[in-house]
Amino acid sequence: MPKARKMLSNWKASYIQSLMKLIETQSRATLATWAVDYSEQVILPLWSKYYPDDLRPQNALNAARTWLSGAIKLPQAKSAIIECHAAAREAEGNPVAQAAARTIGQCTSTIHSARHCIGIAFYGAIAVAYDQLGTDVPWGQIEQCAAEECGRMEAALRAVAVENEPSPAKIDWKC
Repeated sequence: MPKARKMLSNWKASYIQSLMKLIETQSRATLATWAVDYSEQVILPLWSKYYPDDLRPQNALNAARTWLSGAIKLPQAKSAIIECHAAAREAEGNPVAQAAARTIGQCTSTIHSARHCIGIAFYGAIAVAYDQLGTDVPWGQIEQCAAEECGRMEAALRAVAVENEPSPAKIDWKC
């Protein structure tokens, strides 16, 4: 049995390119709100299925929301986000939970840097695919399921996107 991949990696996939183009039209605040909302609704339950008593991903989401509201400074939020990343490392051996925690860590990091929101696709879509299909199915099936999830992610961003956003995030994808 091949080892489960930890994330998607094809930056040139049409579903990734389409999402990236939409991301580039939005502000950091819109992107952070979308990423946090989607993570809380879709990804957090995947983590909680395996680690219901470990609240580090939920704490990171709460900290990002609190930062977005202006109630705390970035260093306060970052400590909760760092703890979420630690939860992901500790979930080694559980591909669904690990990808879920990585997703949440990246999505909440969007408050610091807008480009982190792409983690929702690279980690979140694989978490959903592994949850639905398992890790023993052929990679093509995993990628197809992940592509469909990326489509739902893009639809969720379109639903909150600001038409003609006056201050889109300046993103250097470094890919």
